[in-house]
Amino acid sequence: MTVTFLHTADIHLGKSYRISADEAERYEDFFRMLGTIVADAIAEGVDFVLVAGDLFHTGQILPRTFARTIETLQPLKDNRIPCIAVEGNHDWIHRRDSVSWMEALSRMGYIRLLRPLRTGNGGYRFDPCDPETGTGGHMEIKGINIYGLGYIGTQAGNHVGRICEAVTTENNLLLFHVGIWTFSPVEIGNMQPDEALPLADRFAYVALGHGHKSYVVSTPEGRPYAFNPGAPERVNFGEERYDKGYFLVTVADGTYSQEFRPTSPRPMLVATVNLEGSENAEQALESFRNQITETLVQTGDERRPLLEVRLTGRVAFHPFELGRERLRLTLDEICNPLHVEIKNHLSLVARSGTGEEIKRSLAEIERDVLGELISANSGYKERKDELVRLALAIRDQVMKGDVEGEELLGLLSREP
Repeated sequence: MTVTFLHTADIHLGKSYRISADEAERYEDFFRMLGTIVADAIAEGVDFVLVAGDLFHTGQILPRTFARTIETLQPLKDNRIPCIAVEGNHDWIHRRDSVSWMEALSRMGYIRLLRPLRTGNGGYRFDPCDPETGTGGHMEIKGINIYGLGYIGTQAGNHVGRICEAVTTENNLLLFHVGIWTFSPVEIGNMQPDEALPLADRFAYVALGHGHKSYVVSTPEGRPYAFNPGAPERVNFGEERYDKGYFLVTVADGTYSQEFRPTSPRPMLVATVNLEGSENAEQALESFRNQITETLVQTGDERRPLLEVRLTGRVAFHPFELGRERLRLTLDEICNPLHVEIKNHLSLVARSGTGEEIKRSLAEIERDVLGELISANSGYKERKDELVRLALAIRDQVMKGDVEGEELLGLLSREP
């Protein structure tokens, strides 16, 4: 008997840029992408769909995000195609006294949320998935035993032995929100390749998530056993270099073969503009315009791009004179980006009274200005350095455009 399934991960529903006037368009990108995957699953007539974590961008979603999720997943439910999911680090809610959105979707029959129980000695217990509560750690479809484990943090490698000990069936598949060092581009939530290797003896297919870059992990003998499709939409800058898509997997006679299905994410571009030697802001702006026009990659895509611009070089004017608003208006004329992030790494070069060259970066100037403002109140003078760091951290989070209020409060709560 042949079984087919679709493996995706890191959908990040609900992400948008809240400081942007075009928030709604970016918000819809992620639902359109999930809708495309759902449509492909139905067209291929797959037996089930796997979502290896981070269905949502944050555990505390808006009601409209939940409603749009139901609308997007409805065709799977109508076609009786199970959508089996685990929780990623973005899906978790920290207050466990209420039902999470993932649990609510499971109880309503839109997903089958897999979440194992823990034993008294620290082991795992994969109980059968209960359709009444919408939870459980294990289910079987057409002879394939599917086990699920969400995000368990930086110590995931230490749990592999206990996971394998809890599984006694054959023809097993593991859905696991974790990355593998060497392959995964994220900094936390990964296992070393040798820590993950025992999974290859217990599971024929390990469906990974977490890192937004697609990769395949093989045993030393060359047998592929772990697969990460990456995020199908571009979520963060840096992902413009990655192939985007998901896996369509066929199981025949116990052999798993996967096909990477490319998706069409919104264009994302990163441009470095060197303004070395500019004498004034007007000259720098003209150089900026020329370099962006000449070097900006033409994607051939009618959708408005996501753009990150990095300004570099030593200039003879105060970098604050080249304001973000002036740069944004110039970019609007050239390529009308949906969202722009500007990283200003310009350095101010001046001469001292002795003719010595003095170089100051924008970051140094920002810290000095904030320090002076904070020190103006004698009550804050002793905490100047920590308050400057806090102010800059909040600024950086807000400029990214997708920060939650609770995240900002979290920064404040960590301060004494």
